[in-house]
Amino acid sequence: MISFFMPYLLTRHSFFLCLLLLTGCSGGGHYAPVIERRERIAIVPNDYIVERGDTLFSIAWRYNLDFRRLASTNGVGAPYTIYPGQKIKLKQTVSSPRKVTTTSGGGGSNSLPKVQQKVVKSAATAPAAAPATAAVAALNLDKNRYPFYWRWPAIGKTVRPYSSGSAVHKGIDIQGKLGEPVYAANSGSVVYAGSGLVGYGNLLIIKHDEHYLSAYGHNSQILVNEGELVKVGQKIAEFGDTGTDSVKLHFEIRRDGKPVNPLDLLPRGK
Repeated sequence: MISFFMPYLLTRHSFFLCLLLLTGCSGGGHYAPVIERRERIAIVPNDYIVERGDTLFSIAWRYNLDFRRLASTNGVGAPYTIYPGQKIKLKQTVSSPRKVTTTSGGGGSNSLPKVQQKVVKSAATAPAAAPATAAVAALNLDKNRYPFYWRWPAIGKTVRPYSSGSAVHKGIDIQGKLGEPVYAANSGSVVYAGSGLVGYGNLLIIKHDEHYLSAYGHNSQILVNEGELVKVGQKIAEFGDTGTDSVKLHFEIRRDGKPVNPLDLLPRGK
């Protein structure tokens, strides 16, 4: 009987021995870290096809571009309206620059770039979400009503700092509880509100002037709309865990399309 079961016993013994060896090689039980989708570096292609919900600002944010350069390259003027199916050039070429046009005023459809004219003629195609004309007014905000200064977007502890040497984590993470308030870090206009940027969850982007933008990610609820003017300290969203594995606020500030350390601008202490 012993000789009959011996091959079976050896097989089981060999299996558990291999399992123990593999466990030992894995570093004492430490699991591989979870990498958020946000940390995948976006390779900038030559062109981008606009999808429903995109704005010029969200496309610029996705590829770390200055929205002014992107608008100029594509001949898109204020209020920066773009359309689903439109091809946006992401890289500047050596050819002569296109004339920047606007979609407001008395120019009519002839003032639109040709690619936009084709899309407008199609009744089945509606404009992609774009900032309303209030976004233009934000360039000349009444400083008495909309003062320009930086404040913390939330009260919680900073659990992940900005890293200048990181190509993937471009802001800070602030700890909080589900439903706690998120505040505008400065006055400006909402230029994106949606979930179209992978890894940010429900995201808000605010334009403060011609240089600064700020972003607020992973919200459970967004309380403002695109084109809306917001005042520094105004409640704009609520803490959530959309697009991530825990409740937190991911906060970024960019100047001329490039990430900067929020701690260099935010006041010390809260």
